[in-house]
Amino acid sequence: MATAAVAVEDEDGGGSQERERRGCEHYDRGCLLKAPCCDKFYICRLCHDNNEDHPLDRFKVKEVQCTKCGKIQNAQQTCEECSTVFGEYYCNICHLFDKDKKQYHCEKCGICRIGPKEDFFHCLKCNLCLSLSLQGHHKCIENVSRQNCPICLEDIHTSRVVAHVLPCGHLLHRGYRCPLCMHSALDMTRYWRQLDNEVAQTPMPTEYQNMTVEILCNDCSARSTVQFHILGMKCKSCESYNTAQDGGCGIPLEQQ
Repeated sequence: MATAAVAVEDEDGGGSQERERRGCEHYDRGCLLKAPCCDKFYICRLCHDNNEDHPLDRFKVKEVQCTKCGKIQNAQQTCEECSTVFGEYYCNICHLFDKDKKQYHCEKCGICRIGPKEDFFHCLKCNLCLSLSLQGHHKCIENVSRQNCPICLEDIHTSRVVAHVLPCGHLLHRGYRCPLCMHSALDMTRYWRQLDNEVAQTPMPTEYQNMTVEILCNDCSARSTVQFHILGMKCKSCESYNTAQDGGCGIPLEQQ
């Protein structure tokens, strides 16, 4: 797929080479959007935003230019001049043209989502479309997607990158532990068992073998006094290694 499109000032100003392309690295489409903010033509809003010092409001787009014949016209799915289909999928609200990825426009989200629609539901409290598998099985956090990813700091609600719903209810683009509440993001049982074996096979130096430490579990919030180990300290309550040391090393076990 072609790289991001450069701006086209007018119908003839450098547009002939651009019109030979089909889409950009973000979308597969047969037209350029006329940015209402600067009257420049770009393949998509992301290409525009990467080259300009202001964002393109997709909802205010009124005109497009056919990449095949160059005809400037009202935003629509098919070119009125040469009948080129600008996108297998077209939303006349978001002015999104793309290949058919089973997209659908969610009125409550206010934008288009990749479907199929029947596999998702809109959670009113989270204010986000979620997989049907999470219906009744997720922790709701009000307007959870109306914030940036706490790891990459990119917008979650309108991002083209899939966000993961953690057991704690927060969203992030990637990671195994929520950086907001520190709960494990996935079922880590298998990994904890691997750590059990590694801890058993990695004895600590003599001076540390009987040392204890106070820990706080990030998963269940329980506090424990456990044997110190450099690879990790296991919660006595839920057996998670997602723990944090809560104080210095204590006295040896045999002296307690």
